[in-house]
Amino acid sequence: MTVSNLNEHVKAIIEVGKRMGQKNYTPGYSGNLSVRLGNNVLITTSGSSNGFLTENDLVLMDFNAKPINSDKKPSSEKFLHIEFYKQRKDINAVIHTHPAALTAFASAGLDLTEPVMPENVYYFGGIPLAEYGMPSSDDLVKNTSKFFKDYDAILMANHGVIIGGKDLEDAYQKLEIAEEYAKSIIYAKILGGTKVLSKEDADKVLSLRG
Repeated sequence: MTVSNLNEHVKAIIEVGKRMGQKNYTPGYSGNLSVRLGNNVLITTSGSSNGFLTENDLVLMDFNAKPINSDKKPSSEKFLHIEFYKQRKDINAVIHTHPAALTAFASAGLDLTEPVMPENVYYFGGIPLAEYGMPSSDDLVKNTSKFFKDYDAILMANHGVIIGGKDLEDAYQKLEIAEEYAKSIIYAKILGGTKVLSKEDADKVLSLRG
């Protein structure tokens, strides 16, 4: 990994954090972002604000969560990110945040696994709900990581959402899709309820994923 390569990823995280802030996906000091860089992880620091990141708000750590040549403190949710990378070789970026609609489902104890819209079926298969675990705790990692093998997006009860992507842009786009999907489901429920796709139709969509 070269310095220029590291700097590119730093700039990318700052840019995505800014976009998340503009969308109000990451209010205040909530949430964290990371990218996999070989055997290391570049992650936002504890207490940073994703919408207003600077180079000083990022730290490189190894897979034991030990900062590399730095006294900066990685995000308190660092082990969630590390576990996602350990279980999924195809995941190279992780976003954990608290957008309003997805967090509303997580706080209501509701998952998003029903096949209502083809896009959600195609991109996620479904978005399950992990049992509650205290933020930054081993329980949170244990409860949430059960779903990492099979899902790219997981709601965390009374907390928020975590999403993995093949790269940072992919993770961000999935966040947008998931949040707008959650909004659509809320609106549909206000209008009288959702109409679920048949198993046949859902399976047809899933078959497109290859």
